[in-house]
Amino acid sequence: MPRTTDGDGTPVPQRLLAAATRLFAEQGYDRTSVQEIVEAAGVTKGALYHYFGSKDDLLHEVYARVLRLQQERLDMYANADEPVAERLRDAAADVVVTTIENLDDASIFFRSMHHLSPEKNKQVRAERRRYHERFRALVEEGQKEGVFSTATPADLVVDYHFGSVHHLSTWYRPDGPLTPQQVADHLADLLLRALRP
Repeated sequence: MPRTTDGDGTPVPQRLLAAATRLFAEQGYDRTSVQEIVEAAGVTKGALYHYFGSKDDLLHEVYARVLRLQQERLDMYANADEPVAERLRDAAADVVVTTIENLDDASIFFRSMHHLSPEKNKQVRAERRRYHERFRALVEEGQKEGVFSTATPADLVVDYHFGSVHHLSTWYRPDGPLTPQQVADHLADLLLRALRP
């Protein structure tokens, strides 16, 4: 049984994910070998295969962990006891901040998603769809209540916002003029202005 932590107490799966994320971001998924990942993480190939069946599983987990975090946070905002406009604005801003905070993961994923096995690809699409449907439900709730305009179908509103979110990895720089929260506020406000009746 492989050790679950190293000397500093970091669990092996986290060390493998951190090493894989860094290498995928620097070199690309297809140019990174399993050997390089285990050397960077300071573990054996046996340990990698114990926690992750393949390099493909590592790529999936890089993205899935961000999506899990975003889903939990979206559920929290969506279930809050606030007016729908406030809940949507909070959710819209949060997905921007969490994407920027995990920019490597997001950019690796969108660059490398086509390397996933068809089965994993399908799984990720289903997870993303669940997230987008939850977000869309907030838009539809506001449209039913007359708080948001119905001029644009909810699906398009969701695509509009997530198009901006997925595009962040192509232009956002941590040393740029805007903090993650400022970018999030601008994009969330833009979304709400677009929805004003």
